[in-house]
Amino acid sequence: MKLVVANLFRLAALALLLILLFRTEWLSFLLVPLTSNNAPAVYTQNSLASLALGHLQLVIGSIACSAVLAVLGGIFVTRKSGADFLPLSRAIANAGQTFPPVAVLALAVPATGFGAMPTLIALFLYGLLPIFENTVAGLKQVSPQVLDAADGMGMNATQRLFRVELPLALPLILEGLKVATVINIGTATIGSTVAAKGLGEVIIAGLISDNTAFILQGGLIVGLMAVLIYDAMGLVEAAITRRIGLRAA
Repeated sequence: MKLVVANLFRLAALALLLILLFRTEWLSFLLVPLTSNNAPAVYTQNSLASLALGHLQLVIGSIACSAVLAVLGGIFVTRKSGADFLPLSRAIANAGQTFPPVAVLALAVPATGFGAMPTLIALFLYGLLPIFENTVAGLKQVSPQVLDAADGMGMNATQRLFRVELPLALPLILEGLKVATVINIGTATIGSTVAAKGLGEVIIAGLISDNTAFILQGGLIVGLMAVLIYDAMGLVEAAITRRIGLRAA
């Protein structure tokens, strides 16, 4: 029964997202009451599907870079040679979350210009912490007995890392990746303030013109994308962990 309800929710959320992206006019009767002074109820200045695609490109690009650095950093600080760097690495990862993305944009624009690049930098910094912390936690939770068994089988450090430690840490790493992705889907809306292509354009247009219908359209699309992508990543995580004989975190 729970599976049926979950699948119905997924289908309903996906259907609403597709309508918002490609047939928003079907919902105009709900949006018109949110406008005033005969303002348009449906955002038509740019294709919503195109803006959503640009939004996802920003998120995917930033998360890919964050994941590479955070996982490599997590591996490094959990080795004996890098253990002393854990406090510094943790402080750097935390700084990425605590430094306001708007401030990052303000600092990055003079160096990189307007467009996608300053937004990618801000999202990259924002995505570091959950992936880094989950990588460290996942690698540290591997049982010493398991590591001793791997050593007893004659594995060297590299073999032990890739055959034992990373597979066992994978559920937590994937969980960090999911959290970072959802955070960045929401945060990427600020990119429109520096001319990055994304759904923030719709929300900002609504704020400027005092059009609640535009704000609702942009917010709903971002929210539905975050929910559906998080859910899809959870299904992929479960499939991967089952395949390698582990339980998802």
